[in-house]
Amino acid sequence: MKLGARILKTGIAIILALLFSRLIGLPSPVFAGIAAIFAVQPTIYRSYLSILEQIQGNTIGALMAVIFVLLFGNHIVIIGLAAIIVITITLKLKLENAIGLSLVTLVAIMETPGDTFIEFAIIRFLTIMLGVLSAFVVNLIFLPPKYETKLYLQISNSTTEITKWIRLNIRGASEHKLLKNDIEKLKESIIKIEQLYLMYKEERNFKHNNLLKTRKLVIYRQMISTLKRALDTLKRLHRFENEISSLPDDLQNMIQQQLDCLIHHHEHVMLKFISKVRPHVIFDEGNNRINRKELFNIFLNYQLQATTDVEDSNYHLMQVISAIVDYDEFIEHLDVLITSFQSYHKEENAVTISEEQI
Repeated sequence: MKLGARILKTGIAIILALLFSRLIGLPSPVFAGIAAIFAVQPTIYRSYLSILEQIQGNTIGALMAVIFVLLFGNHIVIIGLAAIIVITITLKLKLENAIGLSLVTLVAIMETPGDTFIEFAIIRFLTIMLGVLSAFVVNLIFLPPKYETKLYLQISNSTTEITKWIRLNIRGASEHKLLKNDIEKLKESIIKIEQLYLMYKEERNFKHNNLLKTRKLVIYRQMISTLKRALDTLKRLHRFENEISSLPDDLQNMIQQQLDCLIHHHEHVMLKFISKVRPHVIFDEGNNRINRKELFNIFLNYQLQATTDVEDSNYHLMQVISAIVDYDEFIEHLDVLITSFQSYHKEENAVTISEEQI
């Protein structure tokens, strides 16, 4: 089982929280460890937002605990009522992520009132804040996430999987049920890629922003959009494979050649981004590839010459041709973005990927 960075960071945050609490001599250091668990986040930017929320939530919990104990005591019913009010306040202030820690603070302070209750409450409050700060330090220093590398690798792997199925399907070599299952898995992988992109974007927004970072965000957004168009093309090919197989051989061959060219172009562009292809090498498939307008006109001519018996089939094939044309446009735009990026940032590697990761 592989340990993720967040698992390791959580463990380190707990260790630091408990260690600092004991060094300072705070009683009940366990509360610092609990607070550290709540505060660990997957990105530095989210950690920054989290610490702001946790400070507010912790303060609300501590204040409510002190007010309720001084006014009503610490009966279990009073603690429950105080918890309801704390939850209501945090929701009103849109601090949903801080509810858990604010309740921990509330219960930790209300459980043992005594003659030195105010001093006790302050110590518990500071103990929990120490745990939050320990988690923030860990997020800031230890195991910084490499979201750019992960993002590229996931996009590249999904692209490889989709293009493999397109090659098989257009040659009638794919197994229908197996491909259907894989399409569902590919949809889920794209959802995960988009979530990873948001994390990468958050990291970029937190750090000093400049033109280089902004251009990279645009390129990755286009990579994901192109990946979606590739998946959409695969879905149409899979759904209407019977209609495609009924086409004349010359039209089938033309669609196959066009898709082969698009796939090669897509792979070429992905490799260009990580400098596996020289920047000024222009993708050229010779006479095998036709432009989008020409492909559309060829299909329209076929449709005009077809008999009325195949009108429904032509309607379905139009969706296939439309998906191919759309895919082509997105690949070309991605190519333009990457070429422009590498022209303006010659000394900057787009993303560092080791040979073992490819």
